[in-house]
Amino acid sequence: MTSLLWKGIQLETSMGSVEFASMVAALLGLSQGITILLSKGLLLFGNDAAYYDQLSVGFSGVLFGMKVVLNAWSDEFVFLHGMVIPAKYAAWAELLLIQAFIPGTSFIGHLGGILAGLAYLWLKRSFSGPDPLSLLISGIGKVVSWPVGFVQKLFRSGRRQGYTASRGRVGHRASPRETGRGIWRCSTCTYDNSPSTDICEMCSTAREDRAFSRRQHLQAGQNGELSVEEIRRRRLERFSR
Repeated sequence: MTSLLWKGIQLETSMGSVEFASMVAALLGLSQGITILLSKGLLLFGNDAAYYDQLSVGFSGVLFGMKVVLNAWSDEFVFLHGMVIPAKYAAWAELLLIQAFIPGTSFIGHLGGILAGLAYLWLKRSFSGPDPLSLLISGIGKVVSWPVGFVQKLFRSGRRQGYTASRGRVGHRASPRETGRGIWRCSTCTYDNSPSTDICEMCSTAREDRAFSRRQHLQAGQNGELSVEEIRRRRLERFSR
């Protein structure tokens, strides 16, 4: 599991989650298939130990394939049991060392994993574009995550809407449809007003794009421009209704 965590972090970061999942699935199928072919092929050489009739269980073959993929284009060196060897040959050295120190392990299974990694790299170089398995996994992921994305969109759209008061909104950016209907924003308090009025319903500021003179505005009951305190007071009065 530690080996899977170490290799998986590096591979998934470099290739993405979808392609990483596709690679693991491909290595799983290739490693098991190659292991069966190798075991069956040894019977043709008259080997007394029928590898084809033996069973081995584990994920180590896939880990060997991941090691091959991870170090395929690496120019670095690794320290392996007292030896310094090129990283791209580390899987082969580890195969021999494990078999030497732990004879009971599945040599054919580990060898099948290494060959599966080489086969995966060859397939990736031979075909351009995303592989069918990645497209399938991506499609399944979209179907599974669609309900979650739909709920998130609902919450985001609810937060984007401004405070609704009377016929307008404060701090709300008018959509093109609303702008076409004549809704106008007050330059003083940013309140979106109804097209049926030329005086801001929030702070009583005259609409700038209409030919309202200062005299007409004063006759409507105003005594010059409102102060910041007066605008704040009128906002609080309106919101408290």
